[in-house]
Amino acid sequence: MADEETERELRAQLTDAFEGADFPVDSQMDLVPALPQGPSTKFEAGDVSFTAMELAAKLGGEQEFPYSDVETLVDDVMEGLEAQGML
Repeated sequence: MADEETERELRAQLTDAFEGADFPVDSQMDLVPALPQGPSTKFEAGDVSFTAMELAAKLGGEQEFPYSDVETLVDDVMEGLEAQGML
């Protein structure tokens, strides 16, 4: 289980990565252009590490598109990470 600091760091990284997306976003593919290294963009904090591609594969069923803002998207991603046992 990730600690609060790890969760804060991941939330900040996800927000930084996705805030440049052209909202509203209708699918995971709408987020790819915003990622600095595309699908291979890596998110790391504490002992948690995953790429955007891994994130998309594991959280496909956890997200409810469309998203109109980065905060709601990141909230759902964080909830999905926890639900999938990735945090």
